[in-house]
Amino acid sequence: MSAAQNVSRAASRALPGGWGALGHAAFVAIWAASIASNIGIAMYDAGSRWFMTNLSANPMTVSLVQVAVSLPMFICTVPAGALADVIDPRRLLIVVNAVSTALTAALAALISLGLATPAALLLTTFLLGVGGALTGPAGMAITPLLVDRQELEGAVAANNVAFNISRAVGPALGGLAIALFGVATPFWICAASNLGNIAALLWWRPPPMSVDSLPAERLTSAVRVGLHHAAHNPHLQATLIRAAAFFPFAGAYWTLLPLVARGQLNQGPEFYGFLLAAIGVGAVVGSFALGRAKARLGPDRVGALATIATALALVLFGLSRSPGVALGACVIAGASWTVMLTDLYVSAQVALPDWVRGRGLAVFMTAVFGGMLIGGLGWGQIAGAAGLPAAHCIAAAGAVLAIPLTWRWKLQMAAGADLSPSMHWDAPRIKREIDHDRGPVLVTVEYRVEPVYRVDFLCALGELRHERKRDGAFAWGLFEDAAEQGRFVETFRVESWLEHLHQHRRVTRTDRALQERIRALLAGAPCVAHLIASEHRT
Repeated sequence: MSAAQNVSRAASRALPGGWGALGHAAFVAIWAASIASNIGIAMYDAGSRWFMTNLSANPMTVSLVQVAVSLPMFICTVPAGALADVIDPRRLLIVVNAVSTALTAALAALISLGLATPAALLLTTFLLGVGGALTGPAGMAITPLLVDRQELEGAVAANNVAFNISRAVGPALGGLAIALFGVATPFWICAASNLGNIAALLWWRPPPMSVDSLPAERLTSAVRVGLHHAAHNPHLQATLIRAAAFFPFAGAYWTLLPLVARGQLNQGPEFYGFLLAAIGVGAVVGSFALGRAKARLGPDRVGALATIATALALVLFGLSRSPGVALGACVIAGASWTVMLTDLYVSAQVALPDWVRGRGLAVFMTAVFGGMLIGGLGWGQIAGAAGLPAAHCIAAAGAVLAIPLTWRWKLQMAAGADLSPSMHWDAPRIKREIDHDRGPVLVTVEYRVEPVYRVDFLCALGELRHERKRDGAFAWGLFEDAAEQGRFVETFRVESWLEHLHQHRRVTRTDRALQERIRALLAGAPCVAHLIASEHRT
């Protein structure tokens, strides 16, 4: 079923009650505040890139603004995803928004007083990027608390539309504000726009959370397990590879757009704002076109088409000598960017079980912003050495070449998997209470296999190895008894007793089907033992 059909189906369930997701006062308040905040952020982005061209026309220096935006998202998103899982996301959002407001207002004051430097602009942009990395997973975490479960898809769709509309409106307003009232204006507006977010979050009182019988994961352990899961989830890996092949090249036009407007087209800040707004308009168009395109072509062909469209936009940017061509290129770029990002995002979503969804999506966003970071570092240098047209054309060629090189990694291959918890593992049998921090834990599973099934068993255990590691195990091994034919012992270690108890809840229904397939090959039930590192006494 297409994304558009899913949204329509969710809306049809919600409408008989009135307004669906928009019938919840808390959702509407936070949604409206986020629109204002996103417009302010879009105005800041337009203002920061344009203001840097006032401070320095060097392509490498201008490209550092994109680096300052992307670097914190690259290095902080995964810890932020784990952080949102272990602390109250509402409080995290309030604190980060308050700090971001103060930082933006301080930069606006420096610009108004004529004291701003490239270093001050880059440092503030970097710190705001850290704030964005922290609030992204937390914002996703509170959405299910604002609406009923059956209205969640409609809420996500409303958030996406609001974000793209903000991208269309904000840059144009930012360019006009600079032209009419001065370059500091977008920064002041951005600072003020955060106040609505803070007020809405302070007003909202989330429903009481159910108390889990197990303590929350430790932050460092949560980060490590999330990365380990990503390393052993082949469907997520395919999505990450496709993202890494697209965004370094597509990021070229984001990095070089201020120079296209100012140096190549000899236009002012208001036109630069219109270029960014055209990208936002294209994003809205792409959002509505995605469902029909995916239904007809499938996710892989849609991704290839979006990549080719991006390459076309890059060539147009490189060759443009008139405002109309540049605006057309922006619409194409915005539509293809949204189509590709959404295509990859859905592929990552369906590859992840609920318990690691925030961290897995954080890994995905790290790949996206890592590509943007590489682009920000490289395209400014290439443009400085070879010129803007050459940089855009090289990026276009790289994007197209990446299609055949990454074609074997398919998107949304896990769409049919049931990743809901199976909860079929029995609780470990223990003689005394074990401290949650004790560890590491060594788990052994003894199998007895009929000789005729030996090859099938070994193949299935190869699949089970990845499942164990996805769920938090490390140092996995399979050993065959040299003295007794058909006797195998599987071993894996887990960081702590608490981590192993969490592991019991991570096994999915698809994992259970694999384990039942293995059990059908055995001569008797497997024998499981749990061993904990000894507490040495001296």
